[in-house]
Amino acid sequence: MTKIHNIDPQTLSQWLESKEAVLIDVREPAEHRSESINGSRNLPLSQVTIDEAHLPEHKDKKLVIHCLSGKRSVMACEKLKNEGAKFDIWNLEGGISNWKSNDLPIITSGKKILPLDRQVQLTIGLMIVSGLTLSHLFNSNWLILPLIAGLGLMNAGITGWCGLAKLMTKMSWNK
Repeated sequence: MTKIHNIDPQTLSQWLESKEAVLIDVREPAEHRSESINGSRNLPLSQVTIDEAHLPEHKDKKLVIHCLSGKRSVMACEKLKNEGAKFDIWNLEGGISNWKSNDLPIITSGKKILPLDRQVQLTIGLMIVSGLTLSHLFNSNWLILPLIAGLGLMNAGITGWCGLAKLMTKMSWNK
């Protein structure tokens, strides 16, 4: 049975140096381009699958998954486990944020991009503030914007699926 293990940044660094592990970054491509761990391969969470075409180089190596803080990487690990992975999976505790806080090297492009979760938060906040402001100034029909934002948040909380996040991944700045 597949097990999901947590790994600390120092151990992962040793594994990468000795070529014992393959590192998969499940953040969006723009996030990966902005900053990454040397040797990591980008495979956005939406594309993670047990299909060997996506993960061929992990044979005889430990498969380690990371994201910004550890949330998306846990989701990716669970997704692989639920699809019937026949190998153990490691999750980098705290993601690349923890890696950096341990003074381990990263590759940066010099371009900063907001992580996907913060883009979603900003968009929802904008929908709520805009809807409330427009309804106060013009017409109460604008309350539909905060209603949609609230229903979307409830759906994401209940199901774990966020349509706005899916939409944001398709935006040109996240490609």
